Amino acid sequence: MLNNLLNLEQRIKKWGHALGFQQIGITDIDLANYEPFFQQWLAQGFHGKMNYMQSHGNKRSRPEELLPGTIRVISVRMDYFPESSDPGEILEQPERGYISRYALGRDYHTLIRKRLEMLAQKITEQVGSHGYRAFTDSAPVLEKPLAEKAGLGWIGKNTNLINHQSGSWFFLGEIFTDLPLNIDTPATNHCGSCSACLDICPTQAIIGPYQLDARRCISYLTIELREAIPVPLRELMGNRIYGCDDCQLVCPWNHFAKFTKEKDFQPRHDLDGTELVALFNWTEQEFLKKTEGSAIRRIGYECWLRNIAVALGNAPQDEKIIAALRERLHYPSDLVREHVLWALEQQSSTQQN
Repeated sequence: MLNNLLNLEQRIKKWGHALGFQQIGITDIDLANYEPFFQQWLAQGFHGKMNYMQSHGNKRSRPEELLPGTIRVISVRMDYFPESSDPGEILEQPERGYISRYALGRDYHTLIRKRLEMLAQKITEQVGSHGYRAFTDSAPVLEKPLAEKAGLGWIGKNTNLINHQSGSWFFLGEIFTDLPLNIDTPATNHCGSCSACLDICPTQAIIGPYQLDARRCISYLTIELREAIPVPLRELMGNRIYGCDDCQLVCPWNHFAKFTKEKDFQPRHDLDGTELVALFNWTEQEFLKKTEGSAIRRIGYECWLRNIAVALGNAPQDEKIIAALRERLHYPSDLVREHVLWALEQQSSTQQN
């Protein structure tokens, strides 16, 4: 086995590139410098209703507790920004729904996990049986700190991972392993004095450099939160119905971002800017059909209607919008009805003004 470990890191990177990953790095499992920041973030309640962020004890910051025997992490990234996408154009048309670019195509979890398993199998073919487990946003793992240590990029002021040659439009994945691989040099920070992401955030969720209050983040409000969206934040959401990309759109490093080569990440079912009324009129069956294999399905039909109702309330006054909202006034869900009523009030207010 020792002979098979020679230059294994280079071979892993070669195999990873062949599988569609744009970059592969290797790091140890020491996250002692990151753990206090994560614990403080939890203590401040910035995770909101995401109870899963604190339900695994120290496993998130101590990989060996999640998978005993782990001594190295192979970290990968894969670009997802679709070439056909024009986010700025959609955001400037309030009658259309804006969906975060990562969710326009097929759910990345399945695709990346399969590729990671294929990579792990290539390693097994070379070294024989070994302990490993593949992850992609699917377990208590501090993905961005591990990726930063593996040299894939630095954690920026918007708390996203940024690569100086590729920006931040990419997914991350990991393989925990018990193989004694050589590690890569950690990435260094290149945010400098830039504050563009802090300045642009619609809800001011980035409360300071490298500090995100998820409770104010539109991605949290539209995806993670299953309750009523706080009223003071609704108008600030604009036409964003699933996630938010503003802090990435304004980041100077994304001038170097690469378009995805993955067909599965291309927009499906005209979700790249469909009119809000059309989306709001989907039946639950249409929602399930058109979000099949998509990350969007995870929020469910009720939250889908909730989010779109808010966007309709923020849109310019329009009789089509008012009619669509009135059609949902007697919808069985209290959550949906509350947001529909708010939206109608907003439309009425717009009309009076």
